[in-house]
Amino acid sequence: MAADAGSETADGFPAAADPAVAEQLLSSPAWASVKAGVTELRELQQADGALADGADTELARGLVDRIAAALGQLTELLPHDARYLAAAQRDLRRWADKGFGVPDFLDSLVAFQPAADRRDNLVHAVVFPMYTQNGNPDHNLEAVALQVLWPEFIAELEAGDYSNKLFLPIRFLDFTAGYDTNSAVLFPETIAMRELPKFTWGGIFADREAARFRRVVSEAAEVTGLNMPERAKQLVADQQLAEQTFVMWDLIHDRTHMHGDLPFDPFMIKQRMPYFLYSLEELRCDLTAFRESVALAKQGHSHADLVQYAVIFDRIFRFPITGNRTRNYDGLGGQLLFAWLHQANVLHWTDNRLSIDWDRVTEPVLELGRRIEDLYWRSIDRPKMAHWIAAYDLIAGTLTPHPLSAWNRHRAGDLSALPLDGLPKGLTDAVLPDEFPLSMFYEALKKKMKGVVESTSGITAASAR
Repeated sequence: MAADAGSETADGFPAAADPAVAEQLLSSPAWASVKAGVTELRELQQADGALADGADTELARGLVDRIAAALGQLTELLPHDARYLAAAQRDLRRWADKGFGVPDFLDSLVAFQPAADRRDNLVHAVVFPMYTQNGNPDHNLEAVALQVLWPEFIAELEAGDYSNKLFLPIRFLDFTAGYDTNSAVLFPETIAMRELPKFTWGGIFADREAARFRRVVSEAAEVTGLNMPERAKQLVADQQLAEQTFVMWDLIHDRTHMHGDLPFDPFMIKQRMPYFLYSLEELRCDLTAFRESVALAKQGHSHADLVQYAVIFDRIFRFPITGNRTRNYDGLGGQLLFAWLHQANVLHWTDNRLSIDWDRVTEPVLELGRRIEDLYWRSIDRPKMAHWIAAYDLIAGTLTPHPLSAWNRHRAGDLSALPLDGLPKGLTDAVLPDEFPLSMFYEALKKKMKGVVESTSGITAASAR
């Protein structure tokens, strides 16, 4: 039986749920029926989630009945999800009764409140029409079985200086085709619904993050001959240790988006802006996690040094060579960190081997974080265009822009290169799809690592073994 929702550990944190429930769910006929029904029904959908023209509506209705009935059968195994499972059945049947138009699963989304009960090993099973970030762009039905990752040291951090009530670290148990991709998040804003509610959670699949990190970094270290400290080797070798490290990194990263001296809206939600500003925002949050981990390491925190290794390795190895080069803001952030460390003379590529001065690397990483924080602090007093130009100058002071860059011509003194007398849209349009191309080092590394990077699509802890 799962641990009682009211039970606590000696330190007052919720006791872990019964880990056996995961296997019970995966072996249950009800979950098999949910997954099979969703897999068949999603083939009948078009991009907006509605049934495609000419699709067999009677077949679709039968599949909806099958999925809804199976969700009801899961209530006994997952009593904590009873309210959600009932709402999901109603949303499915209402979709069918209204003729299978664009689906609306607002009611079941509101009923699903996983961050309100963060117990390690707690299992959830959900069905939503949704797109998957870095995965399937269409609002197809997805069925996902997942398990909460909430080790006690994370509960302690979240209850202290790193409060984040929306943060939900999770691992995959099973999923349909939209997650057999690079997607590692379960975000409520991706779900088809009639209106946007106040979101109360955001799920990050730490097992996928850890598994692809381990596979890519182990290969990159081999290819480059990197001198890796023993603790870093432990991180790359141990899936559970890597998962816990990523949960700690993600906890601090996620809360940082709304903490600090920020522009009024660091993401400029629903506004167009140059993609390199997203690069700086994501990198700022990662470097904040690095900085906080340096402080926590001094306090003796067991995972703090591992977060520092994870930030550096994931940023300099996986991010720049993953995905295409069109507005790849995570890739750009990784390029910036690599070049910054190289130019600080703590990262070296000599005799076809990569080395890092581990006893000196911390301060340059912290300094890059301070530069970005200063940029943000000054942005409060700057017009938007001036902030954008200052952000570009920060990056271009370390990375070499594309030779055809209008932004770089402006930086070099050609004030006519950018449309400064018009709307900010003109500046965004002038940014090249690959404003800061890969260096020769990364071009060569990407070729050597192509197969390994591609092999991480759909990876989980189980498939990484």
